[in-house]
Amino acid sequence: MLRAVVAPRQRDGRLAGARVSGEHYFFPPAHAYPLNRCLFLLKSDAGFCTRYVADREAAMDELGLDAEARSALRAFERDRLIALGAHPYLVFMAGLRVKMESQPSAFEYF
Repeated sequence: MLRAVVAPRQRDGRLAGARVSGEHYFFPPAHAYPLNRCLFLLKSDAGFCTRYVADREAAMDELGLDAEARSALRAFERDRLIALGAHPYLVFMAGLRVKMESQPSAFEYF
């Protein structure tokens, strides 16, 4: 007996993973990949984060970021980064990691 493959559905009947207007989650656009990659590395790679804090321009050169993304990252402007296609979670976590790296006395470790 053959069974039809059905896309997974949420409890309210919508397709899982589909973007619906009014919802806050979105999949970042492909053109924002270098920016999101940079934010991911800032969040997850301690070595890259250290290099970024020491020399932001050289770290951004490694990833080939465009001028607009570089400008937003220099100021770490949350709304501007998100408008450029950055994922909000990555913006938050990367900002936190950069602050922890550049101002370690501002955080408690336990």
